[in-house]
Amino acid sequence: MIRIVIVEDQRMLLGALGSILDLEEDMKVVGKARNGEEALAVVKREQPDICIMDIEMPLKSGLDAAEELKDDPCKVIVLTTFARTGYFERARNAGVSGYLLKDSPSEELASSIRTIMDGRKIYAPELVDMAFDNGSPLTEREEQVIKLIADGKTTKQIANRLFITNGTVRNYVSVILDKLDVSNRIEAISKFKEKGWFK
Repeated sequence: MIRIVIVEDQRMLLGALGSILDLEEDMKVVGKARNGEEALAVVKREQPDICIMDIEMPLKSGLDAAEELKDDPCKVIVLTTFARTGYFERARNAGVSGYLLKDSPSEELASSIRTIMDGRKIYAPELVDMAFDNGSPLTEREEQVIKLIADGKTTKQIANRLFITNGTVRNYVSVILDKLDVSNRIEAISKFKEKGWFK
């Protein structure tokens, strides 16, 4: 019997996933949690074979929890709506066994769980394609600048922090806007975040 813990902050989805997996003869849902904090406690208590984890949740994200479970025998499957390169990269670094998208058919989840129990890894095909895309087009320095912009720093504060002139900061900003094909700082932050490039 494959013992499963489901971690999902949307109650309806949490219940639905539990019901779907409980219909499988070789699977049993032994615990449910609504955030990363609860997930760690439930996994410790129930010692499941598989933990199905959402990413964006209150208190502790699924990726934070997955990183903490890296050395645990429990295999983590990320199940999310977010096909973002940055998330995928972080999940792979955390050693997750699967990264699936919520719009996949439900029978695919059960067969993925069995495949993962056989020691293989399963990633949504669209993520694999994205992973071979080169990710962020920005240089390391440009990424430092956009992160400081996202932190609400002014041109002058960024200049002081990076020991460069205000003019150089402005040059970086215009290059960033150009590379990201956006027209202002807010759009730049939004696009950078949407792509999952904030590490």
